[in-house]
Amino acid sequence: MIKPTVGRVVWYTPGMGHPWREDAPLAAIVAKVHNDTLVNLMVIDSAGNPHGRPGVELCHGETRPSGAEYCEWMPYQKGQAAKTEELEKKAANI
Repeated sequence: MIKPTVGRVVWYTPGMGHPWREDAPLAAIVAKVHNDTLVNLMVIDSAGNPHGRPGVELCHGETRPSGAEYCEWMPYQKGQAAKTEELEKKAANI
């Protein structure tokens, strides 16, 4: 699990029927961390306008809420976290 911190970039997906809902996720910056799965975001819509979104669920795995808004780590971030975890395990076995 990647720990959320203020300033990190995530992908944001609006809920069903939301005017920002598109085929691709939107960029968002973590503005506040409530806990490992709940954050406040500054979302950047496809026109480049910023919007505040409080209390957004941060998904860490493959399961995402059906039709509800959520955010998630980008594939690159997930890959980097996996590499770091692997190196830490190797270092612990030395």
